[in-house]
Amino acid sequence: MTATFELYVDTQGEHRWRLVHANGNIIASSGEGYASKQKAKQGIQSVKTNAPDADVVETMGTTR
Repeated sequence: MTATFELYVDTQGEHRWRLVHANGNIIASSGEGYASKQKAKQGIQSVKTNAPDADVVETMGTTR
């Protein structure tokens, strides 16, 4: 495996996750804090389940 999901608690006490490549680069992050570790783990599972073969779409404009 070339990437690992990391679970951590941010400075506000919320649980977050990030997907980190073996070279240390952050590939993706939760983008939001969760009130519980369980909810953060559900977020990881959602990414694994819902986007294993997600399409790449090029857009013009600003990021969301």
